Amino acid sequence: MPTVLATLLAHYRRHPGQLAMLLLGLWVASALWSGIQAINATARDSYARADAMFDSQLDQLERRDGAPLTRAEYYALRQEGLPISPIIEGQVATQDGTRLSIIGIDPLTLPSGNALGQTDTTASLTGFLMPPWQTGIAPDTLATLGLERANAVSATPTLASGKQLPPLTLSPALPPNTLIMDIAAAAQLLEIGEEITRMVTAPGALSEAPPEFTFTRATSLASPGQLTESFHLNLTALGLLAWVVGLFIVQAALGLALEQRMGMLRTLRVLGVSGRSLVVALSLELILLGVIGALAGIASGVWLARVLLPDVAATLGSLYSAGVGQELSLPWHYWVGGLAVSLGGLLLAGSGVLWRAAHLNMLQLGQLQAWRGGYRRQLTLMSIAGAIAFTAALTLYIWLSFQRPGEGLVAGFVLIAALLLASALWLPPLLGLLLKGLIRLAHRRPLIHWAVADMQLQLPKLSLAMMALLVALATNLGVSSMVGGFRITFLDWLDQRLVAPLYLNAPSEQYADIDVWLANRAEVSERLLTRRSEATLTTISTPEGSRSLGTPVELYGITPGESLTPHWPLLATQQDRPSAWAAFGEGAVFVNEQLATAENLTPGDQLTLSASGANETLTIAAIYPDYGNPSGQVLMASPQLAARFDAPPSSMGLVLYDDANVDTLRSALTERFGLGSDALSDQREIKRIATEIFERTFTITRALNALTLVVAALALLASLLAQARSRRQQLAPLWALGVPRAQLAQLNLTQLGGTALVTGLLAVPLGIAITWGLVAIINVAAFGWRLPLYLFPGEMAVTLATAIAVALLAAALPTLRFWRASPRALLAEEANQ
Repeated sequence: MPTVLATLLAHYRRHPGQLAMLLLGLWVASALWSGIQAINATARDSYARADAMFDSQLDQLERRDGAPLTRAEYYALRQEGLPISPIIEGQVATQDGTRLSIIGIDPLTLPSGNALGQTDTTASLTGFLMPPWQTGIAPDTLATLGLERANAVSATPTLASGKQLPPLTLSPALPPNTLIMDIAAAAQLLEIGEEITRMVTAPGALSEAPPEFTFTRATSLASPGQLTESFHLNLTALGLLAWVVGLFIVQAALGLALEQRMGMLRTLRVLGVSGRSLVVALSLELILLGVIGALAGIASGVWLARVLLPDVAATLGSLYSAGVGQELSLPWHYWVGGLAVSLGGLLLAGSGVLWRAAHLNMLQLGQLQAWRGGYRRQLTLMSIAGAIAFTAALTLYIWLSFQRPGEGLVAGFVLIAALLLASALWLPPLLGLLLKGLIRLAHRRPLIHWAVADMQLQLPKLSLAMMALLVALATNLGVSSMVGGFRITFLDWLDQRLVAPLYLNAPSEQYADIDVWLANRAEVSERLLTRRSEATLTTISTPEGSRSLGTPVELYGITPGESLTPHWPLLATQQDRPSAWAAFGEGAVFVNEQLATAENLTPGDQLTLSASGANETLTIAAIYPDYGNPSGQVLMASPQLAARFDAPPSSMGLVLYDDANVDTLRSALTERFGLGSDALSDQREIKRIATEIFERTFTITRALNALTLVVAALALLASLLAQARSRRQQLAPLWALGVPRAQLAQLNLTQLGGTALVTGLLAVPLGIAITWGLVAIINVAAFGWRLPLYLFPGEMAVTLATAIAVALLAAALPTLRFWRASPRALLAEEANQ
């Protein structure tokens, strides 16, 4: 066996390019998959630490009017015997501007067993409670403060404000960028006086909220892991796609290496090596190469994850307020899993090679006709397998059409994967049929006839690369079209929702006085007051009947003024837009698409909402889009929301006349009511920030798309380089017959460019189908809202140009070698024929 294995490996000493392409395929497939899994593992570790804190384990008590809580209110409730605990929260900035969350707790009153008071700190309770206090910090947050783990304990870093943190102690259970300390230390650091952020109690400890307070139950709070699961599923799907495309390189390199070793395999069999021993030796070769490529890929994947992790962390923080550590946190099973996935993919890619080597007749191993006959049978099998995959996709689509909207996220990904698989499997048979038809048309043009016949001969060697190119192009087009459509929809939605030049955020108790003062300002045209509250959706009444629920929803109140009403988008109404807005002003409600999708609501249905001791039955007048919101929302007119549910004001949009002086109004407003510098927000600044968040959100998507396309180009390059010598042997006789070398080079480029053009043309409708699947199935199941389907002719043209460019670039090096080959070398090639 060692002799057989050494003989097989000797092939790569004579053909180092094939070894390089084989290892390259393993490397890129493993790197992209491992990098994404490293990002997901780090994010989920951060979520697990956040979930272990109070957000999903404690009931929260807040004032019904939205006013800040005070220590006096806490003391009064404690004296009444209520088992509540105060918490102070805020943010501080480090020297480099990074924001850190501060949590101040009273560990003596926290519910027993809560992770917030048991953060694995090494500090004693006395040291935590008494000055100079202590600060619990996660190890992966130390780098944010510019500290090394070795000298971090008892350090007192200085913040941007000049204040120093209490001495540090390591608390591995804390989420990233979160500091925990005694409530007295937090109050002093944040300078918040007598205010506290919230009061918490053990789940179910209080059956009802005290007067003037309201509960947010622990069961109604979604954890970061739940909110972000669809985001990570999208990343996993892109990583899996890159892994599959990388395996195309591997399979193409393995197939060509085996074909070139047919003489060697025949000699080994004649010398007495059994077919089983030969398969075992080939398997050992695969495992050896697989381990090398997988280890290199995993190491590169960790580097890629470190590069992309800041963008992912910013995205998750912007979209879901989910903190993700900036340092990788990889469990042991990540390394084992990455190696197993890489080796499993390699064995999967090499299974066809092993099967062919084990079953072909020994006397036919070196006969080209036997391989061509086997490939014709393979085309038939690929057509059948493609039909099975397409049938599976069609079956899944029919099944999803009978499911409730918003369900079937995994099934949606499987549907798209089945569609991609069916298209990839059908590509070689379609190319074969096309070439067969072209041969009949070109029978009077000898050189063209030869070129088409030559492409038929190359098809077995190029089919895998073209399949990889098709999948990469279609996916790139589909995801790019989805992102482009999302961007157009998102920006239009911002323009429709943000109609006021200025937006005011002030303490809720000041809005009444501010509203009276603004009413007398000549430059103010409209005052668009908004209100917010929480409620429980208890009952839904439809023409089919009623059903009871207990779903928490957001209540959002707007002022339906002349500036807002014409621009506010509506997806569905009971009659028409004017009737919907008229009913809205009289007490009907709008519901966002997320809630309508989750509960299968339509205009005309009735909702029973319970909040603040009130139960109201309201009619749905319309459904509106609410992009980016993970929660169900009920929209009411602000006066109705205040009257029915006593909801406090939350913000106010100021619509101004064209000749208004914004700076003068801003100064007068802040000076009159003592508002902070951040109380007034400019509409343009809000849009700029939102657009920056959007662009950064899809940075990783664009990066993975580009990497996938590069992998497909490498697959094509690997195939062309591996068969470069045999191509010269086929072109040399034509050169010897008098065909100019330049014409042969052009003919070679035209062959590959034409094949890539056909592949690109097939990728366009496939990309459109993927876009539809993403916006109509994946997006609805993941987020609860559907995007319009936008098609971009420019993107399609770029897809076709990319297909041709990739093929021409991949063919350029072999063509250049042929162009530079000396006449003596070409004559030697001709003599070898």
